[in-house]
Amino acid sequence: MDVHVPVLDANDRLAERNRGFFEAKKLLVINVFSSPGSGKTSLLQKTAEMLRNRVRMGVIVGDLATDHDAERLSRADIPVVQITTGTMCHLDARMIAEAMKRMPLDDLDVLVIENVGNLVCPASYDLGEGMRVVLLSVTEGEDKPLKYPPMFHSADVALVTKSDLADAVDFDRDAALAALNKVAHHARVIELSSKTGEGMDIWCGEIEERVRRIRSGRVQEHVHHHH
Repeated sequence: MDVHVPVLDANDRLAERNRGFFEAKKLLVINVFSSPGSGKTSLLQKTAEMLRNRVRMGVIVGDLATDHDAERLSRADIPVVQITTGTMCHLDARMIAEAMKRMPLDDLDVLVIENVGNLVCPASYDLGEGMRVVLLSVTEGEDKPLKYPPMFHSADVALVTKSDLADAVDFDRDAALAALNKVAHHARVIELSSKTGEGMDIWCGEIEERVRRIRSGRVQEHVHHHH
């Protein structure tokens, strides 16, 4: 018997409760995944700055121990709640249900969940999000999606980050896009750099469009990727 099954079942039930709650509040919830060092916090900081006065954003940050990311994000002048997971390499639906009590949800359009830096554990844990975003930094190697297929396969959007460093690290763009196309064929791929700003308008536009759709009531059915 697989011990993970009851745990995941309980998690999925709570995730559905979270999802119903978010939908009732017309809140776009984005679960962001990446390896450590892929530029997740810089991306979110820049995103918050660009969306200021257009989309009200809050962030729940999951981290094993430190509050370094949360501290950096709160400088972007948005509400941030930190979840310290201790030994757990992912967030689960219960942690989110607890953390959102400390978030001014009625004043937000978007809630971003910055998951723990890891591409294995978080893949199978639904948190109740409406959108999954996976980062692949040009510094990480083109075959990353092939090494972590469940994670990339579950993505709605794949962000190729740090595009300003592509030449410096001999990033093979064609190989990366081919790998993404193979594993995450239904994901929208956006290449960007939070440093130079390249592609950031496309990414922010994607968020704004989804917020508009939720606000106008035309919310797409959430597709269950795992199991």
